[in-house]
Amino acid sequence: MNRLDNISGILFDLEGVLFVGEQLIDGAVETVQYLKQKHIPYRFVTNTTTKSRGELAYKMQRLGFAVEADEILTAPCAASAYLQKTNPASCYLLVADAVKEEFSAFSVSEENPDVVVVGDIGPVWNYDIVNRVFQMLMSGAELVALHKSKYWQTVQGLQVDIGAFIAGLEYASGKPSVVIGKPSEAFFSAGIQALGYPKEKILMVGDDIESDIGGAQKSGICGALVRTGKYREDIAVTSSVTPDIILDSVADLKKYF
Repeated sequence: MNRLDNISGILFDLEGVLFVGEQLIDGAVETVQYLKQKHIPYRFVTNTTTKSRGELAYKMQRLGFAVEADEILTAPCAASAYLQKTNPASCYLLVADAVKEEFSAFSVSEENPDVVVVGDIGPVWNYDIVNRVFQMLMSGAELVALHKSKYWQTVQGLQVDIGAFIAGLEYASGKPSVVIGKPSEAFFSAGIQALGYPKEKILMVGDDIESDIGGAQKSGICGALVRTGKYREDIAVTSSVTPDIILDSVADLKKYF
C-alpha cells in the first residue's frame, strides 16, 4: 500500500525544498507541474521574512514555476492576521523593508510599543538593536517572532537564523515569544484552510525536521522530509521527530501520486 494513498493536498516549503537561492532543486519544477496536471492542489508555506509574497512569486516564476502570490503563505502575512485579532495600540517592526507593507494597517512606534514584531534583518543585527528590543520587552511589550528557525541553507552554506536572537531575547527578558510561522499550529492551520481538505489528507514537504515535519505532525498533518537544503543526516537520526516518509528530493514525490 502506498504510504501516501490518503493524501489529497500538499504544502511545500520553499528554500531548500524547491530551490536554494537562485539554484533549482533538480526536478522541482517538473514535480509541481505534474501535481497540477493530476489536479492535486498545493500551497507554498514559508518562513522567509525578507521578501513579500509578490517578490517570492516573481522569483519562482523566473525559476520556472507557474505560481501566483495568493498561493504562497508567509509568516509576515500570518503575523498581520494575528495583529488584526489582538489589535495592539502600536507596534515596533524589526523586519525587512520588503515585508513592512503587510503591516500597513497598524500604528508603528518606537516609543513604548505594545508589540515588537521580529523577522530576519540579516547583517543589520547588532548589540544595540537586540538591547533596544530587550528594553521594550522589559517595559511590557509582547514579543512576536515571525518564526524561530535555528538556521537555513544558502549557496554559501548554513546561516544562523532569527531563532538564535529570539531565544536570547526570551532568556534575557524572561518572556516567551508568540511564534507565528512554522512550526506554529496556527500557521499550519492556515495552510489546511487554504487547501480545503481535512488535515489528515494533507502532506507537508520540508527540509527542516523540527519546524516543517515536527510542526506539521503536531498539527495533524503528515510530514515528508527531503534530503536537500538544510537536511543533515546526523540531526535527522537523533531527532525525536519521525517523518512519515523520507525522500531523496522533492522529485521523488511523483512516485506516490
